[in-house]
Order: sequence, then structure tokens, then C-alpha cells
Amino acid sequence: MILDKFDLSGKVALVTGGNRGLGQGIALALAEAGADVAVTSRSGAAEETLAALAQTDVRSLALAADFADPSVAPPLVDAVVEELG
Repeated sequence: MILDKFDLSGKVALVTGGNRGLGQGIALALAEAGADVAVTSRSGAAEETLAALAQTDVRSLALAADFADPSVAPPLVDAVVEELG
């Protein structure tokens, strides 16, 4: 099975726009593959995604970030590393 070759256990993923739609689907798929997942949205409100991620065996985190300003990326990555490794 292809998913057997796509094991992300012990990895951390950062998904932008993870509060709904495609971003949410990607976040959930990465969690299914075993990755701990951080999701961002402009508002930081990703309750639905976090609730779905809570049903998995991975750690998760939601953060507010508006990537229209590229300077938000470095501190965002630092926050994810600090929280999820």
C-alpha cells in the first residue's frame, strides 16, 4: 500500500491556511501519515481542524499568521519548533 511508504512519524509539518478547505485536508492527511501538525490562518481560528487533529495520535498547534507580510515566517517557524520540536 502506498501509505506504508509515506510514514511521517517523528516529523513536524506546518500547513498555511489550515483552517478549512484544501489546507485542512492536507493537515489531516499529514497527521494520518504520523506527522505532528501546526496549522496557520490569518485569524488563528482553526477550531474545526484542531478538533479533527485531536482525534489522531499526533500533537497539533494553531497559530495566527498573515503571510502577506513575509517577516512573519521566521518567528512563526521558531514558535512551531519550540512547541512541536
